[in-house]
Amino acid sequence: MHFDAFDSYLPGSSPVHRRDPRVKIVCCLLFILSAVLLPDGAWTGFGLAWLIVLAIALWGGIAPSVLLRRSLVAAPFALTALTLPFTLPGDPVAHWSLGRFALTISDAGILRFSGIVIRSWLAVQAAVILTTTTQFPDIVHGLRHLRVPDLITGILAFMYRYLFVLADEALRLLRARDARSAAAPGRTAGLPLRRRAGVAGGMVGQLFLRSLDRSDRVHRAMQARGYAGELLTMNPHVMARADWFALAAAGAVVLLPHILG
Repeated sequence: MHFDAFDSYLPGSSPVHRRDPRVKIVCCLLFILSAVLLPDGAWTGFGLAWLIVLAIALWGGIAPSVLLRRSLVAAPFALTALTLPFTLPGDPVAHWSLGRFALTISDAGILRFSGIVIRSWLAVQAAVILTTTTQFPDIVHGLRHLRVPDLITGILAFMYRYLFVLADEALRLLRARDARSAAAPGRTAGLPLRRRAGVAGGMVGQLFLRSLDRSDRVHRAMQARGYAGELLTMNPHVMARADWFALAAAGAVVLLPHILG
């Protein structure tokens, strides 16, 4: 099992890596809030916000190509607003008639659609910097320090920890299927589509049953070791003077797109 299949953390010793996770979480949330509050058409503000993201990424040793590639996860957000250029009232920019149907693109719709896409992209880039420079257990402990309910942080911690276990079980099932799918010389391996769908359904059921069995064994093992709902860490989180300075500086920087934009 390769843990980097889900872990996006990139080890480093940059100033961004060394900051307390609470500082990075708060800075990320402040930047996302600042980007969301930018009005439609604030192109200067959007540009300044992107320059801030790019500067922090370079300061943290993150290559722009890595930031761009990982931020492509924001692309599906565009689908939720894809109808706005055609439904929002405004001055027509383009018009097509297809018999009894007509499509009109308005300038207000394009403006709103562009704003939603850019805001989503900026927010995802901020989250990418957070997860790239901070280990996930540290993020969870940072959330606990910020008084996020223990139930939520506990669910996040166990979801992350045992996601790798479930992936390992899925790989075992795939390996067993491949071992039973050999073909005679001169013939291609594979089954009809209906049989393959049945095999895939059986594998999903087996994964569910194995997950239930594994969760029961993990629960008993945790109880035997005295687990009482406390998430422990080997990395003590202490706010240093540089962390307080970074937090204050971030509060001022996130206002720049609103002031100058």
